[in-house]
Amino acid sequence: MAQKEYTLNELIQESAENPNENDFFELEKPAMLEVNLKNQKILAKAGSMVAYIGNIDFKREGLLSKGLGGLLKKAISGEGTSLMHATGTGKLYLADEGKKVKIIKLQNEAVFVNGNDVLALEENIKNEIKMLKSIAGMMSGGLFQVKLSGSGYIAITTHGEPILLRVTGNQAVYTDPNATVAWSENLTPNIKTNLTFGSFIGRGSGESFQLEFFGEGWVLVQPYEEVKYAAKS
Repeated sequence: MAQKEYTLNELIQESAENPNENDFFELEKPAMLEVNLKNQKILAKAGSMVAYIGNIDFKREGLLSKGLGGLLKKAISGEGTSLMHATGTGKLYLADEGKKVKIIKLQNEAVFVNGNDVLALEENIKNEIKMLKSIAGMMSGGLFQVKLSGSGYIAITTHGEPILLRVTGNQAVYTDPNATVAWSENLTPNIKTNLTFGSFIGRGSGESFQLEFFGEGWVLVQPYEEVKYAAKS
């Protein structure tokens, strides 16, 4: 087996973007989204731009704006994370703390996504703020998520490679809220408490209650507990 040289040319060849790929949303690297704008506008998580080529303008959403920006203000650590508009022509590169990027092309469909895991979406994708009210008394501010619907591209992020679990009429799925990334439109999670287990683990969030999914659909779970909420004492 030939010894790897680790030369500068190897770095250039391995890391260079592929000029032959020009889809609107494309996965340039596992943790980097490339958006090919042609006099178009998208919405992206504020602060996710790492580079761009061409003529692209950015406008940050106000913290109290409606839609997804309002969700992100409330849902992500309570610190007011918001969205930004990116408009123009060129190549835009987006990333979020090294998390893996997953591209989904909705075709008159809908999906629920944890607010913190939304990276980008086409301007025409409808977004609605939803809250699991049954959790409001257990988690600070409740649990918010976004319903993304319509036709077009969205990009979400996960810590590591996620697993998709099928929910059937004969088999419910239970997940840690902090590890739950997304789920299908027709599912509505309930809350299941397990205070004894939570006390044994010794954590203030997560294991003391789980999301309980019944019906027909799927749930996407990441191998990481992304704690964004503080449990009420």
